[in-house]
Parts: sequence; C-alpha cells; structure tokens
Amino acid sequence: MTTTDLTAMTGLELMRWVQTERPTDIPSIGRLLGMRFDEVEHGRIVISLDTRPDFANPLGTVHGGIAATLLDSAMGCAVHTTLPAGAGYTTLELKVNYIRAARTDGQTLTAEGTVIHVGRRTATAEGKVLDEQGKLIAHATTTCMIF
Repeated sequence: MTTTDLTAMTGLELMRWVQTERPTDIPSIGRLLGMRFDEVEHGRIVISLDTRPDFANPLGTVHGGIAATLLDSAMGCAVHTTLPAGAGYTTLELKVNYIRAARTDGQTLTAEGTVIHVGRRTATAEGKVLDEQGKLIAHATTTCMIF
C-alpha cells in the first residue's frame, strides 16, 4: 500500500499523482476498468480505456454503464482538480445522452471532462466520450456537491 498522504494534496496534485504514478495497490473503479489518466489540467481531465468483451451488454456492444462511468469519472475528477487539499466532492446528478454504440473489441474510448462552474457548495461540469475515430459515443453534464 502507498505511504503517500493523499489528503495533504490539492485535487490537482492528487490527479497528477494518479496520472504519473498509476497506483495499482489502491482499489478503484479506474483500476477495475483499466482507466488511464491521459491529460490532467486545472478544470479538465482526459481519461481513456480499452474496451473488452467483459463490457458487453446483452446486444454485444459496450454497456452504457461503461460510458456513464467514464463520464462520471472524467467530470468528477475535473471538478476535483479545482479543490484545495482536504476538500472532497460527490456526484449529486448525472445526465447522460447516448449517441451510438461502442464495440467491445479493444477499441480505445476517450472521455474528456471540463468544469463549467465551481462554487462554495456545488460544481458543474460537462463531458463527452469519443471512439478511436473521433465519433461521439455519449455526452453528459453533472452537478457535484463540494464538502
């Protein structure tokens, strides 16, 4: 287990730490799904993953929950980059629009989350998931509670 004090880092520092260290000893949804933090900036995150057959819905395409999880993670982590050390957040609302199906054959899906507004108690963000050809798979908005 890591000895790094994650609570002492700002949200941006923590997201950059995750990007560079790629910790495998900390259980997380990112580890479970194989998410990679490709870009980390203040108010913006890009996360990708490679699809696999385990992501299939009964129709044989990527389950919508994978896109929703990518979006929730990218938008929430984008909000996190704006927070001071010791502050946290949780998703209050997530609105996802599905545009097209994604294949389960190892294609890379990329999610970008961008902060729209950060206040004292809530923050909003928007996001999109693209396939390898740059086609829109899904887009979303979120409201997060800051604590």
